[in-house]
Amino acid sequence: MSGQSLLVPGELSPARSVPGNIRRPEYVGKPAPTPYTGPEVQSAETIEAMRIAGRIAAQAMEEAAKLIAPGVTTDELDKVAHDYMCDHGAYPSTLGYRGYPKSLCSSVNEVICHGIPDSTVLRDGDIVNLDVTAYIGGVHGDNNATYLCGDVDEESRLLVERTREALNRAIKAVKPGRQINVIGRVIESYAKRFGYGVVRDFTGHGINSSFHSGLIIPHYDSPHATTVIEPGMTFTIEPMLTLGTHDYDMWDDGWTVVTKDRKRTAQFEHTLVVTDSGAEILTLP
Repeated sequence: MSGQSLLVPGELSPARSVPGNIRRPEYVGKPAPTPYTGPEVQSAETIEAMRIAGRIAAQAMEEAAKLIAPGVTTDELDKVAHDYMCDHGAYPSTLGYRGYPKSLCSSVNEVICHGIPDSTVLRDGDIVNLDVTAYIGGVHGDNNATYLCGDVDEESRLLVERTREALNRAIKAVKPGRQINVIGRVIESYAKRFGYGVVRDFTGHGINSSFHSGLIIPHYDSPHATTVIEPGMTFTIEPMLTLGTHDYDMWDDGWTVVTKDRKRTAQFEHTLVVTDSGAEILTLP
């Protein structure tokens, strides 16, 4: 594995502004969102709106990823995604969600998820996950991917490649009539081939007009995930695989989650809608 030193928190830049004409999610300025009480199966109108939100989120992430290189700060990546979403009439869903201070999550090396963009400088050999969600038309589109920064060691490169493949396999397993736990079963069985850990406490989720609807999508074979998949359901799948343990620690910022053994971790995510025969990805650029 790479001999990079472990991450430490950097300095946060001031909060970025969003034009006043862009609609905010209801939770902005509140300590927590209002609990979602609507259905998990969405109307055709909601799904069409989610295609737009998903496309903007995917393109914003793609634009930020173009900047990934040694010497670039994670805060610079946040600015690119923030500006792209605002320029396209979307609100960055993470900004102000439960007090989160930035417009994307940037999770480098041993950070499992929810890393906060700051003055941290990317180094040659790092892997960096960008997690971008856009809110427009009253709905959210959520996606993430892990990128290579410069010359990355083979063990880390394979982890990234196989985590992407785990997501692809999980998406193919989505069929109406199956239980949600088929998703985690596919991911876990694939990850075990390589001795990878599968993070259990951070999951995929229902998404629609709510950022997190309450529907839980585990990435391991959970006996409790017995909800039956139905056409029109919208949710994310976002496996987090590790080179070691799935156990974690959290930084004092209350957001940044790191592997307990500080080994590297990768993640990929799409927002999906269930169709009559499988699943359609809504977060494609």
